[in-house]
Amino acid sequence: MHFVGQVDWSFTDHPAPTTATSMGLSRHRIVGPDEGAVHTEAAVGALTPGGWLGRHIHSFEEALYVLAGELIIDIDGHVHRLVRGDYAFIPIGTWHALANAGSEPVRWFSVNTPQRLDPAAGRRDTFFRDGPLDVPALAALAVGPAFGDPSLHSVGHYDGTPPQAEALRVADPAHGRAPTGMDSAILAYSGISVKMLVDRGVDAHLLTMFTVDYEPNGAAQIHDHPFEEVYFFLDGEIEGVLDGRSYTFRAGDVAFAGVGSTHGFFNTGAGRVRWIETQAPQPPARHSYRWVDAWKRFEED
Repeated sequence: MHFVGQVDWSFTDHPAPTTATSMGLSRHRIVGPDEGAVHTEAAVGALTPGGWLGRHIHSFEEALYVLAGELIIDIDGHVHRLVRGDYAFIPIGTWHALANAGSEPVRWFSVNTPQRLDPAAGRRDTFFRDGPLDVPALAALAVGPAFGDPSLHSVGHYDGTPPQAEALRVADPAHGRAPTGMDSAILAYSGISVKMLVDRGVDAHLLTMFTVDYEPNGAAQIHDHPFEEVYFFLDGEIEGVLDGRSYTFRAGDVAFAGVGSTHGFFNTGAGRVRWIETQAPQPPARHSYRWVDAWKRFEED
């Protein structure tokens, strides 16, 4: 099972009606049950200038990546001012709120698991408090995150990996170099760079979110997984083969590969490619990949 589509931002022309819990909010689900997903719900959202989403908690994990504008986010009383390339993780049962105190719309990509409950489910998974949000008061508390501060949790910044020859080069002196470790590591293979944003390192237990960058001639051969994946394309152009069918993906496109859906990506062009990828449930410690060609030999015996 797979799905491909494209985000049409015209849905933001008509935000949801103002209620006691939100104003100026637009949200469009791009992957969910209708696309064959069981664990994953991916969406794009927006807030108009002055818009807000009131303080609430979920019984699911959620991560978001800011695409445009300046987002004010309150996570458990810590109020951050996020911009393009910033991301946030909201654990289950954590109070949070969103606001746009700027003059331009805010846009983001988000993912959550488990999927949100349908209104007809007979029970709820989202709970609000405090009534309408005071946007100016919240904005007065907001600061840009001090990235690199070990006391900072739940938010980060990553625009993407530069070309591998630059990203992997060690040019500064050994002594006095800014500290780095596995929490900031880049996984590089076959012309592909992966940087984890949301995983167990930030106390996520049900989902992951990361950036993927492809060099020219970078390729991931055909494989499948015991979990679901979503791909939200940010830049460049790449060929994707899902369940034997070939597609060309560009910025604004989205793809979903369900459990057992074979897929691979091949950058046969001259430019680099970048996307955001999510997984749900989180991958197991071993056997996350099943390479089709590696198992074909047994079919031929």
